[in-house]
Amino acid sequence: MNITELDNTTGILICGHGSRAKIAEEEFSLLAKGLKQQCPKLNVEYGFLEYSAPNIHMALDKLVAQGITKIYAVPAMLFAATHAKNDIPSVLTTYQKKHPGLSIEYGQELGLHANMIRAYETRILESLGYQETPTIGELYHTMLVCVGRGTSVTEANAEVAKLTRIVSENLGFGWSETVYSGVTFPSVGRGLEMAVKLGFKKIVVAPYFLFGGRLIDRIYAYVDKVAQKNPDIVFLKTDYLRDQSHVINTFIERINNTVAGEHQSMSLMTDFQDRLTRGEVDVHHHNAEFQPHSHQPDCDHSHQHTHGHSHEHHHTPYKHIGHPHGPRTMINDNVCCCFMGQFPKEVIDQEREFKAVLPGIPACKKP
Repeated sequence: MNITELDNTTGILICGHGSRAKIAEEEFSLLAKGLKQQCPKLNVEYGFLEYSAPNIHMALDKLVAQGITKIYAVPAMLFAATHAKNDIPSVLTTYQKKHPGLSIEYGQELGLHANMIRAYETRILESLGYQETPTIGELYHTMLVCVGRGTSVTEANAEVAKLTRIVSENLGFGWSETVYSGVTFPSVGRGLEMAVKLGFKKIVVAPYFLFGGRLIDRIYAYVDKVAQKNPDIVFLKTDYLRDQSHVINTFIERINNTVAGEHQSMSLMTDFQDRLTRGEVDVHHHNAEFQPHSHQPDCDHSHQHTHGHSHEHHHTPYKHIGHPHGPRTMINDNVCCCFMGQFPKEVIDQEREFKAVLPGIPACKKP
């Protein structure tokens, strides 16, 4: 069975993380719209874990109100990190327990599907002015820097490095490096500082992200900052993936995989339930289960639900949080405050002392 054979009692739920940036919310809605256009008979809804509306709970309510009794949910996540492995399955498990007549199947992340790789390569080639893959040797004097989100999940970080190697070989770059905008190392700024030392006169910086927002803005800002210090190097910033056809086709295939019951023995939900049974994780309340605020505050260590209870924005502790080339290099420079609590005080003090002598870097407002 595939999505073309589903009846009107079946619904599709696309699960996103959410963002304080309005552009990310708008671009996510275009993705859902693209799915509906390709499969007009499908009951498709989307929801977010936090920050954005509708949240996952609201999207589930909307499907149930339409008489849906079977839901196939897929994570709009590039890799299987904490949100795809823990947070979304937790919300879906909680909701299903409250609705015994409802069946929810949870699919796989987008991963390194051939279409996702092609989507990424398309953005890179666009930045270089190519409509097709250049001949062998044309890019030997150009360097590629792939930018991943970066998480505390080693396997997810490794997938970004794998992507870098695949694209570098497919397109024939002279050199390539992987950097991360999140909790792991090397950070974007430090990675670019290292990259300029290799002697390439053209460097393509390609964020592997689905949607825009603060992280994309931060990545581009780092590129501009390094470019100003290195005027003899041409830096090209690629666009992110958005709702291009390769991405939508990947979602359709992931939904088909879920409908067909493929890989259920190793699915994200099965893995979550197994870990839940072993007591390694628990089902927790999340913003995705409640109405979000119409106005979200700036990044803080807790977020408020409409019913007044606070919710800690948890990130899995990262053992290399103090790595000299990791997220500590972003202290005082828009590092996610949700990670600030993980830094030992001596690391924060060292970075602040170092950056205090550098011009143009604002003092951090967070302790």
